[in-house]
Amino acid sequence: MKEFKPKAWVLPQPVLIIGTYNEDGTPNAMNAAWGGQWDANEIMISLGAHATTDNLNRCPDFTVAFATKDTLVASDYVGIVSGRKDPDKMQKTGWESHKGNVVDAPVFDCFPMTMECRIKEKLYESPTGFYMIAEILNIQCKEEYLAEDGKPAVEKMELITFDPVHNGYIVLGERVGTAFHDGLRLKS
Repeated sequence: MKEFKPKAWVLPQPVLIIGTYNEDGTPNAMNAAWGGQWDANEIMISLGAHATTDNLNRCPDFTVAFATKDTLVASDYVGIVSGRKDPDKMQKTGWESHKGNVVDAPVFDCFPMTMECRIKEKLYESPTGFYMIAEILNIQCKEEYLAEDGKPAVEKMELITFDPVHNGYIVLGERVGTAFHDGLRLKS
């Protein structure tokens, strides 16, 4: 077995699109991969110093959408171009948005599912960023991505994951089992 020095290789890494409003009320988005579920109704995201963190310091509301195969190019773009340096950043994505139903943040119409969130706590805040723990207040999912039971059908969404080993994106999709059920076959 080959060994490697410690790296940020926890897999899979979601490709999270964080939506906030700029000071002038225009929508802003950034791509973040270092985040995940914190508790039953909370998430955690590690953020550097960005226009998004400026926006979150003004207003604790934001949205989190999950990047897809169809949104890959623009999702990557909002991760490499700063809203501080390019005021036309969002126009170049072609994304349309509407205000969240619960939070004061944009919901981008091109994503199958979006969580509306509010910061609960910031950890290790410094000039270089912070870790945020946020409460999920509402989840919006487009009708065409619902399963027969009325819940989101993740396998229909073509979500992408960040590959930190080779700096790429990989599409997710195939359902291969049933959690809290398949392992029962080994139970005596």
